[in-house]
Amino acid sequence: MSRVCMALLLLWPARLGAQQGLGPLLRLADKPAPGEWSIPLQILLWMTLLVLLPAAIVSLTPFLRLLVVLHFLRQALGTQSTPSNHVLIGLSLFLSMVLMQPTGERIYQQSLAPLDRGEINLEQALERAAGPVKAFLAKYVREKDVALFIDITHSPRPHNLNDLDLRILMPAYVLSELKIGFQIGAVLFLPFMIIDLLVASITLSLGMLQLPPIMISAPFKILLFVLVDGWNLVVGSLMKSF
Repeated sequence: MSRVCMALLLLWPARLGAQQGLGPLLRLADKPAPGEWSIPLQILLWMTLLVLLPAAIVSLTPFLRLLVVLHFLRQALGTQSTPSNHVLIGLSLFLSMVLMQPTGERIYQQSLAPLDRGEINLEQALERAAGPVKAFLAKYVREKDVALFIDITHSPRPHNLNDLDLRILMPAYVLSELKIGFQIGAVLFLPFMIIDLLVASITLSLGMLQLPPIMISAPFKILLFVLVDGWNLVVGSLMKSF
């Protein structure tokens, strides 16, 4: 995924300057060749893509499910801000890069590499890049979410998921991932909630009303999580779910 981002940011401006013969400066007044976009329009397009890139990384990759589950895990452990948000975001980002590497390689080989060699134009490159993205999103969307956005957009019924447009697949993927993330988070909460209930019942039976049960249950929950090698189990299960 990082290779794709670097190609988008570095290779395309270099190719643009070489094709147009612009030298070190962009001559905005030059007329584009037939079939090519003007320089201001291309700048506007890439600035828009740069603005949308963080939202795409957060919403249209495994990053969404990973971060939601890790947040629920931290809440279930009752460790407040440990691990910190930066640690959870970094872990989710690196895991997402591992999971998205095959898709990124296909995008690079089918779209960015031919674009850099001058074999295709920008429009063709975008069309080719949409194929691997649609194939990835289609694996994890639910039919119910797809049907919802088909009804909202009044789109024709597709024969299969490969016929769906990205404007339908992208929000459907977000809804599907949120549902799965909340389901996994609820399952993670159960064993720790049982510990909280046991500790609360014991403290109440002993008349320890002034002592918050969380003060006693937190060490037991952390100890249980460490003994079962919880981080390995959670991360391994999340990676295998993709």
